Amino acid sequence: MTRLIFLGPPGAGKGTQAKKLSGACQVPHISTGDIFRTAVAQETDLGIKAKAYLETGELVPDALTLGLVRERLTAADTSNGWLLDGFPRNVAQASFLDTLLQELEQPFECVVNMEVPDEVVIARLVQRGKEEGRSDDTESTIRNRLKVYREETEPLIDFYRNRQQLVSVDGNKPVEEVTEELIKVVQP
Repeated sequence: MTRLIFLGPPGAGKGTQAKKLSGACQVPHISTGDIFRTAVAQETDLGIKAKAYLETGELVPDALTLGLVRERLTAADTSNGWLLDGFPRNVAQASFLDTLLQELEQPFECVVNMEVPDEVVIARLVQRGKEEGRSDDTESTIRNRLKVYREETEPLIDFYRNRQQLVSVDGNKPVEEVTEELIKVVQP
């Protein structure tokens, strides 16, 4: 059974690696970013509320995110595991996740921290924005997302490291090398 949490700045490759590992481990890749983008595109109540935050690079408020994660982790396809990408984003969300996972009897193996330098992240995301036509991947929005990440999410690295639950991976390598490293984490 595989249950991993992916941390790292936007553009570190969390989604790419989680998708690859999801296929290899036969568990769902749960990305809060993808869920929010779908909700925005479909103009659901959650999507309308989330849109303003996403367009400025701010974090979607905890109340919206927590309900979404609870709903997703109770879906039938999560019984054999999951890969969580984009959540938790702060220590309060990590505490909520601890409580939720105890309640659902779904302990996780570890937290994977994808390490990538800021300038590499900016270059990757600007390129992705051009290739995919994503309006939230402009340089100013990316820089703001990195600032928010440093303030809100980076404290999670110490939070999980202090609990001996953190595994750091160099995300600034070729995709295949990073995937091989992650497979070693899952199947030591």
